[in-house]
Amino acid sequence: MISRERIDNGGLILFIAISTLGLGLIVSGFISALLWAALAALLFQPLYRRILFDCRGRRNMAAALTLLIIIIAVIMPALIIGSLVIEQASGVYAKIRSGQIDFVTYFGQVHAALPMRLQQWVENAGFGTFERAQAKISQALSNSASILTQRALTIGADAAAFVLSFGVGLYVSFFLLRDGEALASQIITRLPLEPTIAHRIATRFVIVVRATIKGSGIVALAQGMLGAATFWIVGMPAALLWGVLMAIAALLPAIGPAIIWLPVATYLLATGDFWQAVIVVASGVFVIGLVDNLLRPMLVGRDTGLPDWLILVTTLGGIETLGLSGIVVGPIAAAFFLTGWDILAEQKAASTRD
Repeated sequence: MISRERIDNGGLILFIAISTLGLGLIVSGFISALLWAALAALLFQPLYRRILFDCRGRRNMAAALTLLIIIIAVIMPALIIGSLVIEQASGVYAKIRSGQIDFVTYFGQVHAALPMRLQQWVENAGFGTFERAQAKISQALSNSASILTQRALTIGADAAAFVLSFGVGLYVSFFLLRDGEALASQIITRLPLEPTIAHRIATRFVIVVRATIKGSGIVALAQGMLGAATFWIVGMPAALLWGVLMAIAALLPAIGPAIIWLPVATYLLATGDFWQAVIVVASGVFVIGLVDNLLRPMLVGRDTGLPDWLILVTTLGGIETLGLSGIVVGPIAAAFFLTGWDILAEQKAASTRD
């Protein structure tokens, strides 16, 4: 016979599950704002502690000053760069529509510059003829540019929702900066896990978040800036747009910024701009590539314990599922998965020894 205590516990668990699901549905419209507020509070917690010490323990003032620094140093530059990128993307799309940018012509120039054997290999690589390959690739690029521009132009229509989410994120960030440590301790103690396991998972969460944002983010930003500067030097149009795309590609292990600068260098070389192509390749290999090799070990290290292939897959999957937030959520999901299985294996090994 089922005891009264088990029934009560089952009812409590059901109540918690239903209430949690209900709360999640209610705040689902602000889930991205809440996520980035939590990540910002976690990332800037050391800065908050330093300011708190200087403010002699006045938590409200310390949280307000930290939030002001975040707005001035991070949010405002991001909004300015975002507006410039949207403007350049719209300009590129307008040139595509008007025929000033013709991908078919560009691919034809690259194809003509290839050795004869490579030309035959391209034509026999499953596309039938090179003209069909041109048409398919050009259509794909044109459609991608069209979708990107259309989404950028819809930001104005969603301005009210964006401002509301932005305001909610800043408001929540203030309280998470001020009360984040106490809140984290309460969450850990209330998890239905052993204290050591709960602390281990929480520690892994902090490590992965800081490594992904602080390490990978700074490396991607540096590589994107160097890429934009390189493209500006060689006279490429929309250099800032290419730099932003390079920064996004830099977040992906094994792919990196080469997916952007290598095709550009190939086109420059095929069209006779030899020195421009040499500058792009030299910058990509010896400057942009060196940034990754030097900064990533210092900022990220091997603390995450995640294989590069798993980071690549989870980052791409996270972006596809959650958009920009997936850049962080994907590796976190992978870290939780590996940590859970590691703990299970350790417990199984311990029970076997006993």
